[in-house]
Amino acid sequence: MDDHSRVRLTVVIPARDAEATIGRTVAAAVAQELDDEFEVLVVDDGSRDATARVARDAGARVVSNASALGPADARNAGVAAVDAPLIAFTDADCVPAPGWLHAGVAALERADLVQGRVEPEPGVPVGPFDHVIAVREDSGLYETANLFVRRDWFERVGGFRPFIDPAQGHFGEDLVFGWAVRRAGGRSAFASEALVHHEVVKRPASVWIAERKRLRLFPEATRAVPELRSRWFLGLFLSRRTAKFDLALAALIAAFITRRPLLVLLALPYARATLRTDQWRRRWVLEQNVAHVAGDLVGLAALIAGSVKTRRVVL
Repeated sequence: MDDHSRVRLTVVIPARDAEATIGRTVAAAVAQELDDEFEVLVVDDGSRDATARVARDAGARVVSNASALGPADARNAGVAAVDAPLIAFTDADCVPAPGWLHAGVAALERADLVQGRVEPEPGVPVGPFDHVIAVREDSGLYETANLFVRRDWFERVGGFRPFIDPAQGHFGEDLVFGWAVRRAGGRSAFASEALVHHEVVKRPASVWIAERKRLRLFPEATRAVPELRSRWFLGLFLSRRTAKFDLALAALIAAFITRRPLLVLLALPYARATLRTDQWRRRWVLEQNVAHVAGDLVGLAALIAGSVKTRRVVL
């Protein structure tokens, strides 16, 4: 596709040190079928490996940042390097399914911002502590693993802008972007037919427990995007899981203080939803259950810390 002025849609993929996965991501994107011309652009964000070469070999155009600027700036750089009126975003650890672009573009005919569906890569079992993204409804988070937007709306809101100190990591620039479009009057839609598969990354419980510290950023996200409050469970809890855990912990503390053991029954919703009760005497089951409780304790502490800092209560 040499004449970029004729390209109607560009797929923008930020990537850093992603030589192990970027090839299949690009190959699946390039293989999409669309009535109009499209291109695939990889933004090599200061990689120290062969990400750029692998992406080119797979069929992508590549632009490179001399140093790592983060996914928000990488996506902005990608859009700045193209002229297409329609933009699709996915990530280097995702594989678009056949029909992804066709369904996303069809959804853009009735909307300005489209969230597509994300499922774990097929055939790979997902363990309780593995990293994977799943998006099966309009969550209001606008995950860029699968997001479509009209270019004029992207430019109208100024693209992606980090809302936390970069020293804390990269978090939430996609949800802030999505809500900026909606606040400006953009129409949003969810397209279940526009599907990408997300890599399942195997990891030990210790890594999952440590990652729960990032929940401290959700009160900050709620301050930046107050509309999220209506998305939280009962407007207060980050999820049903955190609500059940908080109830269980409060019940155990109350039972100990008041010496009323029946209060422990209030912990059953959490235990039934989260802990394994079969083969509970086996060591690996016990270790898994302990890890779940430890992770939820870390998550609660993180949410409380974030709530105190931002004066926005999310538990």
